[in-house]
Amino acid sequence: DHVKEVKSLSNGDTSIPKLPVFFNKIADPAIGQGDYIIYPRGLTEELDYEVELALVLGKDGKDIPAEEAYDYIFGYTIVNDVSARDVQVMHSQWLKGKSMDTFLPMGPYLAHKSAIENPENLKIECRVNGELRQSSNTQHLIFDIPYIISSLSQGMTLKAGDVILTGTPAGVGAGYEPPKFLKPGDVIECSIEGLGVLRNTVK
Repeated sequence: DHVKEVKSLSNGDTSIPKLPVFFNKIADPAIGQGDYIIYPRGLTEELDYEVELALVLGKDGKDIPAEEAYDYIFGYTIVNDVSARDVQVMHSQWLKGKSMDTFLPMGPYLAHKSAIENPENLKIECRVNGELRQSSNTQHLIFDIPYIISSLSQGMTLKAGDVILTGTPAGVGAGYEPPKFLKPGDVIECSIEGLGVLRNTVK
């Protein structure tokens, strides 16, 4: 549903992709629960949020069969994939628009995979200043978790500690008419069933 809502980031193509769309996001420095998301003034006017289930790998692997994918997961956490939409479009690819400092809130904790019975059936939500913006379930992921891991690992070694984001539901700021982009002072609360609430303020 997120694919269909944001035409500006896909050159107007809102069809469901046949393969996962992979891109890099710089994880250093990630921020944690209660830390500030720093608004990069002068660089963006379209700061956005994306609640996502994150997979944290526990061992190295390459050419991983889908049926073995869960063996490579250590645990799960929440990530807010903060994005500067105008920067994404300006640079024709997403690295800079998704990788500015503080653009990777994670937490509030890392849950071992044994604590989550079925990661593909979890309620996932995002609120901004208390307003519910995103609400869905991980069962609606376009590609299931084993396929994501297997596809990404083909011909490329994944490393223990790698963090893989699985996608976001509809309701991002860019998807509203008019858009609801973030501004200083906004409080973003990302929640996933069994993984708590990740809360950060824009500064």
